[in-house]
Amino acid sequence: MDKYNSDARASIGGMRGGRGRRGMPVQKAKDFRGTVRMLWDYMGNLKWYLFLIIVISACTAGLGVLIPMIVGRVVDSMGLVPGTTDFPLLTKLLVILAAVYVTDLILIFMQGFIMAGVSQRFVNRLRTELFAKLQKLSLKFFDTYESGDIMSRLTNDMDTISGTVAQSATQLISGVLTIIGTLSAMLALSPLLSLAVFVTVPLIYLLTRTVTKRTGKLFREQQAYLGVMNSHIEETISGIQTVRAYGREKQVVAHFDELNESLCDVGTKAHIWSGYIMPLLNVINNFGYALISTFGGILCLNGALTAGVIASFVSLAKQFTRPLNEIANTYNTFLSAIAGAERVFEIISEREETEDRPGAIAPNHIEGHVEFEDVTFGYRSDVRVLEHVNIDIKPRMRAAFVGPTGAGKTTIINLLTRFYDVDGGSIKLDGVDLRDYKRDFIRSTFGVVLQETYLFEGTIRDNIRYGKLDATDEEVIAAAKTAGADTFISRLENGYDTIVQDNGANLSSGQRQMIAISRAVLADPPILILDEATSNIDTRTEMHIQHVMADLMRGRTTFVIAHRLGTIRDADVIMVVDGGHVIERGTHEELMQQHGFYYNMYTAQMGIAGLEAQAALEMQNNDLDRYANI
Repeated sequence: MDKYNSDARASIGGMRGGRGRRGMPVQKAKDFRGTVRMLWDYMGNLKWYLFLIIVISACTAGLGVLIPMIVGRVVDSMGLVPGTTDFPLLTKLLVILAAVYVTDLILIFMQGFIMAGVSQRFVNRLRTELFAKLQKLSLKFFDTYESGDIMSRLTNDMDTISGTVAQSATQLISGVLTIIGTLSAMLALSPLLSLAVFVTVPLIYLLTRTVTKRTGKLFREQQAYLGVMNSHIEETISGIQTVRAYGREKQVVAHFDELNESLCDVGTKAHIWSGYIMPLLNVINNFGYALISTFGGILCLNGALTAGVIASFVSLAKQFTRPLNEIANTYNTFLSAIAGAERVFEIISEREETEDRPGAIAPNHIEGHVEFEDVTFGYRSDVRVLEHVNIDIKPRMRAAFVGPTGAGKTTIINLLTRFYDVDGGSIKLDGVDLRDYKRDFIRSTFGVVLQETYLFEGTIRDNIRYGKLDATDEEVIAAAKTAGADTFISRLENGYDTIVQDNGANLSSGQRQMIAISRAVLADPPILILDEATSNIDTRTEMHIQHVMADLMRGRTTFVIAHRLGTIRDADVIMVVDGGHVIERGTHEELMQQHGFYYNMYTAQMGIAGLEAQAALEMQNNDLDRYANI
């Protein structure tokens, strides 16, 4: 399956400034046979229905061959000389012909009914597995794929597969069986006249091969462009406020027009080429009918054939070329579905998060002692974000991480929660390697409040309860009160039953953040991680939240990432991260006395007033020490 772990097209990724799949080589998935084989494997127990469809198709193919044979007998029963018609035989043949038509109609209806159910159940299974797969993939996957492209695979590509399974598969099965049956009947009637039909077969093959060779590539490009355009639409709608704020509407529309034009060009070429098939096939078919009529007439005049045989042969010739035409036309649709299926299987074949080690544990109690031992990590093998990091956080300590953007602070948090695993060294929790714990246990041990929170569709009550799904309404309200969110929630018209719209678009940034903090309060985790948790809250609310946080952090190990250094002065240990290394560590007072990196960051952030205040504080402390020694 690894053959499907390929990247988006280089040309398409280049149109978006290289945003496609960052840091990964560009390849293309073209394994037609492998994709068909995987589609067959995913049929599972639905294969039995396919076998039933094949049986029905065989019956309809047999009836399709029988009808021209009966028509030939009808023609012969009429006689070429007036008054020689065999009316009893003619009546019998017409009754049989009517019964065959009715039976054929019923079988075709049954075939369509069964195939519709099979296709929908199959796509439902595939879509469910794809969505479930997304929940098992690492964050690295979502760092490399764009959300719009993933959505396109879940929707557009799935719809293409669904239509093909329902229509193309049925036509291919019945078409092949019809060709076999018709060919056998024609050879039985007249091997010589069959040669006139066989002349058209190579022409149809060459036409189909020429057209599908081009349309296959074009349909793959069409699906890829569609995914890129969906990504652009998704990010534009999500970031509409930023687009409006910077007045970039024209640029956004221009870029969309560029993508849309490219999609239009590729789609137009694909459908033009696929549209060539039917008109050209009709020309070839008419040429075949002319040959049959000419040679059949000659044979009939020489007494080698009857008029009924020629009539049967013309009907059989149509029946022989019709499936060829349908298969040739259906193959284009099939190529489009294969292109979509390849994109779906790319995700299904992606490597999931590593499984828990054998014997992984989930203890009932955690002290909260965290140790980084010579930890090295990089999101790419050639770029290290952290190098030889050593950290020792005792239980119930408050540890703060500060440093410039990109220094590796958030990476430390990603490793703690096992969103990623270390490349070298180890991270230990209570003396046990994190990889020796069950992953679900680790995720439940760490409560995380991020700077950019996410609210889901539903009520505010549901969003808070996300931290503890079995929490009662009283527990939800208590958590909101603790986090200071109850005040603004109570003022809303529907209170806790207020519907959250589009990731909280009807709430302010601070309100969304307080709901996220309420989640963490409700979850009550042994270890707390705060990543700029109060950055989107006004100063007055922040002061209240700081008291809330102080209560929340009491008695549990806490990791805080902060850019506003005034919020972490009371931390038990402050670690300064820069260039993937911990370059300074200590309390606020200790780091200020060192006059190093932290000192420069703090004084630069506090400004002149901060320098004067710090100097006054130091002078006051020195005076107290001097008087104490007199």
